[in-house]
Amino acid sequence: MVLATDAFALDSGNTAWMLMSASLVLLMTPGLAFFYGGMVRGKSVLNMMMMSFGAIGLVGLIWVIYGYSATFSGDIGGIIGNPFELFGLAGLTDDDSLMVSTGVPALVAVGYQATFAIITVALISGAIADRVKFGTWMVFAGVWVTLVYIPVAHMVWGGGLLGADGITSALSTPIDFAGGTVVHINAGVAGLALALVIGKRKGFGSEPMRPHNLPFVMLGAALLWFGWFGFNAGSEFGADGVSGRAWLNTLVATGVAMLAWLVTEKFRDGHATSLGAASGVVAGLVAITPAAAAVDTFGAIAIGLVAGVLCALAVGLKYRFGYDDSLDVVGVHLVGGIVGTVLIGFFATDQNSAWYPEGAVNGLFYGGGLTQLGTQVIVALAAVVFSLVVTLVIAYVLKVTMGWRVSEEVEVSGIDLAVHGETAYENIAQGSVIKEVRA
Repeated sequence: MVLATDAFALDSGNTAWMLMSASLVLLMTPGLAFFYGGMVRGKSVLNMMMMSFGAIGLVGLIWVIYGYSATFSGDIGGIIGNPFELFGLAGLTDDDSLMVSTGVPALVAVGYQATFAIITVALISGAIADRVKFGTWMVFAGVWVTLVYIPVAHMVWGGGLLGADGITSALSTPIDFAGGTVVHINAGVAGLALALVIGKRKGFGSEPMRPHNLPFVMLGAALLWFGWFGFNAGSEFGADGVSGRAWLNTLVATGVAMLAWLVTEKFRDGHATSLGAASGVVAGLVAITPAAAAVDTFGAIAIGLVAGVLCALAVGLKYRFGYDDSLDVVGVHLVGGIVGTVLIGFFATDQNSAWYPEGAVNGLFYGGGLTQLGTQVIVALAAVVFSLVVTLVIAYVLKVTMGWRVSEEVEVSGIDLAVHGETAYENIAQGSVIKEVRA
């Protein structure tokens, strides 16, 4: 049903779908808390989960004050929008909605985009598990979303340098349907930068640091997969055939990536594990995100296959190169995001989708030559460089001002009790008391 107002026609069906999609994407962050929480040791599970929940509160506040405005209002040098144009959402009208053509109110658009900013910040926390101050993390979250996420989102989606009229305009329009560049490459690079600046956990490479609760990991992966349908299918901004294509590609690519990860694990390690299944699910979700509506079924299968294999192999790079990416943010999100973004250059096709950005061309395997591939590579590299440089600066400033690391004693005994005054499991609290008595 469509209800007409002065210059805006409300589509109640699309609006209901987008409210549901926003709720699904918000659910992803608590899902991520379970996923990450299960992967750490029991003495720091609450701290790990709090990093995700803290991101919800802080980033949600920043987004409505100036984040949405700085991303989607005006343009300053192609890098950022005007944070004061819609400051506090004052002056926002439905005619300003990102979804105006689909009949979705502006406030729904604000809410939907807020959930993307929240999950992107939360993703980074997995790279620095078990060893950082909660207060420094919260300051970082606010500064990073302001100086990195918002500019990258503006550059890609808000009319900036990585959009249709940006640095690749002489080639073609970049394709990032739901956030391969803005969310996953961005968060993956930031995780790498923090891991390099903060340093390794005590015992990294010499002590076993196994996940303490694999059912939590599986639950988290399931919640992420469920919420991701709002992430990808919702990015069409309407309930139509394009959202159906994105939904189906998300299902297929993710399932294939999980299978590919398990087969890779079986050949490499002799076992197909539950942790591998959960990680394969996330790798597939990451890789199909930018391509969800731009490829056909065979493209989705290929992207899932490549992502499952490469991400399974990439998680071992931290041991070879000596950086402590605790929960494989680099191996899954950076590598998966690059895989999905670049493979668009091979598999993009407008033959099976009513959605296709003006100025984009088909991929190499669909008669488009190397044009779209070149565009995707340029945008991916630009996002990597921008995010890496700015995140390194933020991380170093916080290192010399607030400090990142908890004390060695706290790291060994557990952050949960020392920082949050509570533990997830009673035996951990008793163990800490016994240590104090013996000391």
